[in-house]
Amino acid sequence: MKTVAFHTLGCKVNQYDSQSLAGMFLDRGYQVVPFEDPADVYVVNTCTVTNIGDRKSRQMIRRAVRTNPDGIVVVTGCYAQVACEEVSAIEGVDLVVGTAGRERLVDMVEDLAAERGLRTMVGNIEEVNHFEEIPASGQGRTRAYIKVQEGCRDFCTYCIVPYARGPLRSRPAAGVIEQARRLIDTGFRELILTGTHLGVYGRDCPAEGTLADLVAGLAVIPGLVRLRLSSVEPADIEPELIEVLSNYDTVCPHLHIPLQSGSDTVLERMGRRYDTAGFAVLVDAIRRSVPDVSVTTDVMVGFPGETPEEFAESLAFVEETGFAGLHVFKYSPRKGTPAADYPDQIPGNEKEARSRKMIALGKRLRTAFASRYIGETVEIMAEETVGEGLWTGYTPNYLRTVGSGRGEYEGKIIKVAVKRVEQGDLKGIIYD
Repeated sequence: MKTVAFHTLGCKVNQYDSQSLAGMFLDRGYQVVPFEDPADVYVVNTCTVTNIGDRKSRQMIRRAVRTNPDGIVVVTGCYAQVACEEVSAIEGVDLVVGTAGRERLVDMVEDLAAERGLRTMVGNIEEVNHFEEIPASGQGRTRAYIKVQEGCRDFCTYCIVPYARGPLRSRPAAGVIEQARRLIDTGFRELILTGTHLGVYGRDCPAEGTLADLVAGLAVIPGLVRLRLSSVEPADIEPELIEVLSNYDTVCPHLHIPLQSGSDTVLERMGRRYDTAGFAVLVDAIRRSVPDVSVTTDVMVGFPGETPEEFAESLAFVEETGFAGLHVFKYSPRKGTPAADYPDQIPGNEKEARSRKMIALGKRLRTAFASRYIGETVEIMAEETVGEGLWTGYTPNYLRTVGSGRGEYEGKIIKVAVKRVEQGDLKGIIYD
């Protein structure tokens, strides 16, 4: 049996793409094996959001070549799209495919097996005008992603993603709902909607409706237990979307809303489409409308010209907002973006110091939010064991929970009596 191995860097969209590509190989008779094993084909799905993403992508490409010099090495994803020449120059790479045109990836690989030699299939992403239909795939036995949108046109001054992912393309709603039904019939009970710029779903084809319309249509599918949204930009959260979160029990009360900075002057230099006052009003409206909602966010530190005073403003706003969790990352200059040429680039050691402070704040906020549930009973979907008699899963508002019990719970909704919080996770006893 032919074998294929995957390594994925970066975001949920990349994770979805890799799972879907793996499904295509499985359908053609391949066995998916660990990336560390000798394989006939290696697929490295790359990230270019930061310099670290570029470096790790190159490292994993070279690791694949070393593990099996006779294997076919395929490189795809954002780094492959924006730096095709750099990727092609790595010895041992056989095929470079960007962020479009992957529907025929297995055919391309099998053509290479018959006649070896470097091939690049990276076109002008700006000319792509259709949604790339590759089948959805599941994660484990309980949760599956569905990508419903591709592309971004915001062009924030620091971000390379619009150049890597191209114009807005929305998946037809009928196809999304049909795929969701198939996944539910297969046994998946939780679906996660994802996209490069999820909140603008339908903007390129208004006849498909808005994200709120799509969520409302999915929420009533028989057999669906939970529906989650991945990251949604603050400027794209309309009252209709908040209403959908409030009205449907199947829609999880969790929103990940990227803030990026709690300083208005930094937000302006970033090219973001909101200020902190508007962000605070939005979060307040969500919390008033959606019981037990958790709001998590992304925060960048060390943006060019970020003064100590602006960083202090950001810390204060994050603390005042009381997020349930933070993803903190240091600014990384990306060639071709305006911010890469801004003056007053922050030294690496200062960015590291600011990152540590923001991460520490995030941990305190997560613990504070989770501690509200000590003494309460929460529901989780049991996903996997993390020790003898210990099952882990997430509450509807995305708090990781570990419960102890004696049964077999995988894929079941179970109740956990919360006794304590450890490192932001709820710990308790499963009610049989």
